[in-house]
Amino acid sequence: MSLISVTILTGFLGSGKTTLLKRILGEKHGFKIAVIENEFGEENIDSDILVTETQEQIIQMSNGCICCTIREDLRVTLQLLAEKKRKGLLDFDRVVIETTGLADPGPVAQTFFMDDEIAETFLLDSILTVVDAKHAAGQLNDRQEARRQVGFADQLFVSKTDLVSAQETDALIHRLKHMNPRAPVQKVHFGEVPISQVFDLRGFNLNAKLEIDPDFLTEDEHEGHDHAHDHGHEHDHEHEHGEHCDHPSHAHEGHGHHHHHDDDVKSFVFKSDRPFDPARLEDFLGAVVNIYGPRMLRYKGVLNMQGTERKVIFQGVHQLMGSDLGPQWGPDEPRTSKMVFIGIDLPKDIFLQGLQQCVT
Repeated sequence: MSLISVTILTGFLGSGKTTLLKRILGEKHGFKIAVIENEFGEENIDSDILVTETQEQIIQMSNGCICCTIREDLRVTLQLLAEKKRKGLLDFDRVVIETTGLADPGPVAQTFFMDDEIAETFLLDSILTVVDAKHAAGQLNDRQEARRQVGFADQLFVSKTDLVSAQETDALIHRLKHMNPRAPVQKVHFGEVPISQVFDLRGFNLNAKLEIDPDFLTEDEHEGHDHAHDHGHEHDHEHEHGEHCDHPSHAHEGHGHHHHHDDDVKSFVFKSDRPFDPARLEDFLGAVVNIYGPRMLRYKGVLNMQGTERKVIFQGVHQLMGSDLGPQWGPDEPRTSKMVFIGIDLPKDIFLQGLQQCVT
């Protein structure tokens, strides 16, 4: 039996997760979806799209999807669903887990790596985070949970952009990209998202391309934000300081303008054209994960390793790290190692200097 694909849907309170979920469930896409809701949620799926209101934990919906509220822990619920599927009692081909507004998606994601039984049946595809444009600035400033949800995401959806100015939306997207350059950011209107941007994103697939917005890497460094550049990067002077800056005016201090935020969730990138020494790199990554693991949200890399003609791909969530051999380097392809780290107050200098010492 092929693995059942799982999507984690998270997002700020009132950001429209449930609207998005209802759309996903109501569309004619032919997917049979089981939804697991953490039922301490502030908004539950309305009973009008459910076939029956029962005390039963698993409810079949009118379009054949299944909805399930968690009264026990996630593992138990997943095992129950898998068992019912094996026995032919339930038919579904993917799972969406909707977390409550303040939940940390980390432990939910880790379940799929740590638990062998779960890993034999389910495959974590991606974490989607819905950000409410109207309240984002305040929520990102005040709540670390909200910032963590941004850092974890494989795809960010910004809702309610019609309620704020284009300038505020741009500033918010800029801020989100600083926190998480891995995740594409997309504006959504009332949950209208093409299903191709929701499922099969392969955010946890080791062989997924390492997409980092190239503009992010060549951006000005005068903001005091944490960027790591290739040493001797030629783009540091892309534009001069504050007053000549072509970003929205500084009058919008309260609106999440990026010059005024130094969020604790940040990302940085390491690049090198020299190959890594495998033993040294393993020791170093093991050491940093040991110390900073709880603050490391997502990290991923495509590496040029001494001793192999193939790319080495690695990624991790918190303390869990995995690596795999990828395809061969192309004959004309520059063998550049690229790594991105997203975490909470990670000591960029320690990481960058340490990694630099692991190259040959």
